[in-house]
Amino acid sequence: MSAQPSYQLFCMGNPLLDMQVTNGEELLKKYDLKSNDAILAEEKHAPIYRELVDNYKVTYVAGGAAQNAARGAAYVLPPHSVVYAGCVGDDDLAEQLKAANAREGLDQVYQVKKGEKTGACAVIISGHDRSLVTTLGAAEKFEKEHLASPEVAPLIEAAKVYYVEGYFLTHGVESALEVAKKASEAGKIFVLNLSAPFIPQFFAVQLQQILPYCDVIIGNEAEAEAWASATGLPNKDDLAAVARAIATQPKSNASRPRTVIITHGPKATTVVTSADPENPKVFQVTPLKDEEIVDTNGAGDAFAGGFLGGLVLGKSIDECVEAGHKLGAMCVQQVGPQYKWPKVQIF
Repeated sequence: MSAQPSYQLFCMGNPLLDMQVTNGEELLKKYDLKSNDAILAEEKHAPIYRELVDNYKVTYVAGGAAQNAARGAAYVLPPHSVVYAGCVGDDDLAEQLKAANAREGLDQVYQVKKGEKTGACAVIISGHDRSLVTTLGAAEKFEKEHLASPEVAPLIEAAKVYYVEGYFLTHGVESALEVAKKASEAGKIFVLNLSAPFIPQFFAVQLQQILPYCDVIIGNEAEAEAWASATGLPNKDDLAAVARAIATQPKSNASRPRTVIITHGPKATTVVTSADPENPKVFQVTPLKDEEIVDTNGAGDAFAGGFLGGLVLGKSIDECVEAGHKLGAMCVQQVGPQYKWPKVQIF
């Protein structure tokens, strides 16, 4: 792909292939997993990937949080509006990811590590919950130099909106900071997703490094609670109070207020901006019937995708949230982080 610096949205994260199974209650018990969580695989989880293949009907779906969101944004935007960077191996998994991206009109500028395996994520569905166990593989071998390559540098230069997943901070904080600082200095929009409770819990230092450059922060209720615990906030489940605390942290580009969005599954979404921190906005979610929900894997990423699409199109925050809700609702009615085909107009 020749580098055509026309992409409005530049996304970066860990490209993963999701290995999804249903009725995973036994696996949760065996591997000591919570039903609605996301973790990095430890040694004790290593056999889970083989066990899925041997004992379950596995659905392979393109995954990776920021890549899912990038596909969602590509779904609602004109073709070639979105480009995604991450590190993959030179294997069949990477080819599967490219094919899924092409379907939604997402372009990628992967760094390819020869001889490495593309990352994978075991997705264990139980009821309407999903438990994610990730082995990063090539994803954590991403190098900051890739951002300066002739293929990628012009794309970063030309984009208007940037999106990085919190998961990327576990290994790629220097690369994330590079993009965030560039965005901030150019007065462009940098969006960070908290991604999982373990990010504010165990990667608080990295989060604090990048926070001053974040214009928009997206998280869910569990991530907000983890932030509150990690920073000693008294009311952990007061989502508006947590959003306010994040919104009012120091900011490098003070001319643009910071917006914090906390989703809560089928419940309301809370939005607080540093321009008016005492007046949180609450957006109701149109609930789906139980039988309409296939699985919730990727629902938060779909919300982020719809929201990002709105940002690129210059929509108001209210319209961006509504688009996020529409795409999130669409995603939970599909298997894994996928979207309806033929395309449904969101904007």
